[in-house]
Amino acid sequence: MPADLFPGFTSHWIDLPDGRFFARAGGPDDAPPLVLLHGFPQTHACWHRIAPALARTHRVICLDLKGYGWSAAPKGDSAHEAYSKRQMGREVVAVMERLGHVRFGLIGHDRGARVGYRLALDEPGRIDRLALLDIVPTVSQWRTMEREPGLYPHWRFLAQPAPVPEQEIGRAPIPYYEELLRLWTGDGTLDAFSPGALDLYRQSWNVPERIQASCEDYRAGAGPDRAADEADLAAARRLAGPVLVLAADRFIGRNGLDPVRQAWADTFAPDGTTYEVIPSGHFVAEENPGATLAILERFLAA
Repeated sequence: MPADLFPGFTSHWIDLPDGRFFARAGGPDDAPPLVLLHGFPQTHACWHRIAPALARTHRVICLDLKGYGWSAAPKGDSAHEAYSKRQMGREVVAVMERLGHVRFGLIGHDRGARVGYRLALDEPGRIDRLALLDIVPTVSQWRTMEREPGLYPHWRFLAQPAPVPEQEIGRAPIPYYEELLRLWTGDGTLDAFSPGALDLYRQSWNVPERIQASCEDYRAGAGPDRAADEADLAAARRLAGPVLVLAADRFIGRNGLDPVRQAWADTFAPDGTTYEVIPSGHFVAEENPGATLAILERFLAA
């Protein structure tokens, strides 16, 4: 991978039951550990504009989630548990333990944020600070889509039974993932992405097992992920603080911060959660790295 994306970071391959996982790590060995989890349809490369700065004060681990980037992309199962955020959270824990970290901070974007809050609900003792970038809870997302079926059509499309979405993605005249990436930016172009990061995203977009993996990720969202959220709602579970929720004003935060704040307050956010909105499309760490970094640094130092 282009070395200049993560200057001073080292590469790590970690063997787990589902295969090999890839991570890059940087920062002082004795600094507080901090794992960064990317979203769909990206890889760990999405953090390249802010990870080096975070590594001045933290031991930063940028991980490719299962099915993405260079990490393993095993087949799914009929219940879609293999790609559930609960299972992916367990894999994050296993990777961090292999790297010597039992308790750590977590910053997640998009699908990575869903892994992050699920892990924090399941194992609250693992996470000392949790930052969730541009999402609302999965249960809230599905309820909103049921009220307004035209919203976020990719959720329903990708969650269809196999092999319907896999086949349609494979024969799409315009690369499906690249079109989503463009549509979700603030200006409707790919200009915000560095060529090196974009090359890494494109590497896996046409690989059949990775197409299947991203569909399984969304099938899990419609099945076990939502079920886990519903169970925690019924049990009145809340995230342990401190928690930061950051929204993009041209994506999740496009109707203002109040709906985002309400979605979290009605579900899992503890009292005292920090809420921020910044001018950006969905990909905040690449479209507005300056504002994203400043907010994260304040949160991590508080």
